[in-house]
Order: sequence, then C-alpha cells, then structure tokens
Amino acid sequence: MGKKIAVVTGSKNDMEYLEGAREILDNFGVEYEVTVMSAHRTLDKTMEFAQNAENKGFGVIIACAGMAAHLPGVIAAKTILPVIGVPLPTSDIKGMDALLAIVQMPAGVPVATMAIGKAGVKNAAILAVQILSAADESLKGKLKEYKVSLASR
Repeated sequence: MGKKIAVVTGSKNDMEYLEGAREILDNFGVEYEVTVMSAHRTLDKTMEFAQNAENKGFGVIIACAGMAAHLPGVIAAKTILPVIGVPLPTSDIKGMDALLAIVQMPAGVPVATMAIGKAGVKNAAILAVQILSAADESLKGKLKEYKVSLASR
C-alpha cells in the first residue's frame, strides 16, 4: 500500500466542505484520514501531528482553514511533507482573509494554496493524488483516465 493523505481542518463546522475531497480520494482508492485540529485551539495536537505525520505513513497533507487560517502554515513549519492549504469561506469576508493568510507564507515554508471553498478542496485532493502518483504507476494510470473523463463532462 502507498502513502496516505491527511485531510485536516480547523473546526468540526468545516466538515461540510470536505465531501468533495472524500469523493475524489475514494474514487482514486487512496487511503486517507480526516482529523480536526486547530493552530489556535489545539496547538499541541497540531504540532504533534505535524512532527509525526511522515512516520505515520502520510505522504501529503491537505490543511483546510478559515479566517486567520494559520493551520496550513503551522503544519508546514513542522514537517517536510508537502502541505496543500485550502482557504474556507467561513468569515464575514467569505474566505479572503484565509486565502491571504495561507498564500503569504515566508520563504522556506511553502504551502501550495488552492482556491477558496469546495472547488479548492476538490483540487487539493487531485493535487495530493498527483503528488503521490510520482511514486505509484497505478495512480498515474487512474489520473490519466480521470483527465480524459473531464472532456465528457
């Protein structure tokens, strides 16, 4: 079995946004785990997760957060794994705050940043599969089929 994908989000209230990622990862047959953690409310849990993610078999981390959206950056600061940040539209300004917080990372602590909301979550799942496919020929084949299938939608 290949590497797993971690999907983390800052609040239980964010779970509705994750359905698209679950659907995509299920369709590709990639193992994943969904966890709630916060860079602000459960910092110790977040740090422990980030420091141990590689040893737990994860290959990519998708971190979804709204408002101040420090979750992706905090995780990226403590792991060498690729982190994909997804800003969520949970604030009064519909995720622009989260987008800016995630995309404006300092040099040396990269976070790949997706679009705000549900489309961003889906694209994060696809990008995570693409990253894992570099070491998995079966996933490469599934991705090629997926890209072809987009033409018929």
